[in-house]
Formats: sequence, structure tokens, C-alpha cells
Amino acid sequence: MTAKIRKFLEECHPDTPCLVVDLDVVAQRFRDLRRALPRAEIYYAMKANPAREVVSLLHSLGAYFDTASIYEIEACLDVGVGPDRIAFGNTVKKQRDIVRAYEYGVRLFAFDSRAELSKLASAAPGADVYCRVFMDGAGSDWPLSRKFGCEPAQAAGMLEEAGRAGLVPAGVSFHVGSQQRDPRQWDVAIKQCAAIFDELSTRGVELSLLNIGGGFPASYRQPIDSVDVYGVEIRDAMVRHFGNRSPRIIAEPGRYIAGDAGIIQTEVVLVAEKSREPDKRWIFLDIGKFGGLPETFEEAIQYRITTPHDGSPGGPVVLAGPTCDEVDVLYAAAGYTLPLDLTAGDRIEIHSAGAYTATYSAVGFNGFPPLSEYYI
Repeated sequence: MTAKIRKFLEECHPDTPCLVVDLDVVAQRFRDLRRALPRAEIYYAMKANPAREVVSLLHSLGAYFDTASIYEIEACLDVGVGPDRIAFGNTVKKQRDIVRAYEYGVRLFAFDSRAELSKLASAAPGADVYCRVFMDGAGSDWPLSRKFGCEPAQAAGMLEEAGRAGLVPAGVSFHVGSQQRDPRQWDVAIKQCAAIFDELSTRGVELSLLNIGGGFPASYRQPIDSVDVYGVEIRDAMVRHFGNRSPRIIAEPGRYIAGDAGIIQTEVVLVAEKSREPDKRWIFLDIGKFGGLPETFEEAIQYRITTPHDGSPGGPVVLAGPTCDEVDVLYAAAGYTLPLDLTAGDRIEIHSAGAYTATYSAVGFNGFPPLSEYYI
């Protein structure tokens, strides 16, 4: 927790649950990644945290923006982002939204299927397009391997078709999985993409863009390397597989930029013992999966937690949310221990919660309001 956030909580004592984001950390993470990847254009993945304050700040720092919907595109335009700095990176788009984005001036679109390519050819003639290839997500805590991406051979064929359909086959994209803790996974993906560049070159199609996606991690419970380590791995991989013919590079960080900038303060609603689990206390919080923590699904993302009783004797716990839903359990198997002195009414902090929390928060489930947000 930064000094700014601590001071805000102590002086303002906001109702819980709430997300508090230190914008200075957002700015520093952006600068750190730009230093680690000096040749890459940094396209902030708005889905991580689309707050106007975050988008405006990053725009002032020279960021580009990766958007997943027409609504995110309009949010960018509303704060003065030019359409030439926006990519429509979702591979699943309504045709009318492609039309609107094109009318706004957006000219960079993603696809990973022939059906989507056909929509782009009709709705965005002459636009630059890039094809997302499949990665298995090995090494990541939140894989993205089932829903997105196509096989390399299919990507090459569709990019060739894109040119014949009046589009500009710009390049290839991949995503190594969110919260990727193995920097070497970028080498695997870059090697695969370089082969697609080579194959298309033999067919007379010269690609110019490589989108290396996101995946740069935030600081949760498991150890991670610094962003400089990731930068070295990616730069070395580019030299190995592209040599001196390196294309334009796009990176799409979301979690890395916003994650460590925010904390969620939540209140303990109940501490209970259950006869069927006599060795664990159940700690019920006023936030759960539906209040902004769905990434605890299958206990994939494991946040660091601090309490006012840290340092005193502790014991194993199950952490659960406040709703009347059986799946609203955050952690049961991840081995969390919390102080025995913890009691109803205590406020605890969930760290590195600035990404994929408020943007996931449900509106009105069980009558609970969406997660309150403060940007300082």
C-alpha cells in the first residue's frame, strides 16, 4: 500500500468495499514498461481498468489504447485520444460496431476467423488487420487459450485472403496468458510468428506488425521477475527470430499497468466455525466474486492480504464473499492463514487489486451496489 493510499484511507474512511488507485503508480508502471520495451508502442488494454482517470493519465503520457468494444473506443475519444492511437483488439465484434469504429477513424482491427475477416472486409475497407494466433498459456495464472487464436497455418492463409479482400494484412498477434510468470514464453510465440512472416513473404505478402500482447504480471502471492527481465527476454527473442528486419511492435499491457496501483479495502462481516471443517475458520467479507473478485475463480489469482492484526498468531481460513450464492468462495484450498484475533468489523486490505476488479463488479446482484472507486 502506498503512502498516498494509506493517508486517504485514514483521513477519508470510505465505506467498504472500495477500490483505491494511486495514479502515480499507474504512471510509473507505464514508464517502466516503456523503458523495458523501448521499440514497442504501448497500447493500454482498457479492459483491465477503463476508469476515465486512468485513461486520461495514460493519454497524457503518450499511450495508445487496445479496446474490446465500441464503448471503450468512445471512452477513449471522449478524453481526446485520436482514432489513430486506438486498436479494436477484440476478435469478436458486431458488424455495426466495426462500422461505427471505422466511421470514427479507427483503422487497426484484430481477427482470428474467416467469418470475422469477412465482416471487416465489408465494414472497414482498406483497414489494417492483424490475425491472432493460438498460444496455450503455459506458465500463466489466467490462461486465454480456449476462446482466442487460430493455428499458424490458418493465420497465414487468412492474412493472404485479407489482401485479396481489400484489407491491409498488417501482421500477427498473440497473447501468452494473463499474469504470465515465465518470460521465456514470449520466445516461443515470437518464433512462431516469425515463421508466419517468412511464409507469407514467400507468397509475396510482406507483414509489418507484430503484436506481442499483454501478460506482464502484477505482484500477487507468487514471486515474479521484474519487468526489465521480461524486456530482455523479448528483445533477445526479436533479434533471434527477426534479426535486423524487426517489424513494428505493439504491446498490450493491462494488469501490469493498473494492478499494483490499487488496493481494495473490505470489511469482515462474519467469522464462523463450521463443524464439517473444524480446522478452518470461515471469514466472510463484504466483497466476493460478484463484487469485483471473479479472478479468484478456481483460486487462479491469489491476492496478498493484510489485516490490522498482522504479526499475531494465525490459523487457516476459508475466505468467502457476502452473497447468497454457493460459488461465492474466494479461497478454500490456497493455504491462506489469517490472525486468530480477526473479528467482524475489522477492515482488511487486498493488494494489487487495481486491474480486473471494479470493471468486473456486478451491478445489483443480491442488491449489492457495484464496487466504489477512488482515484488519487
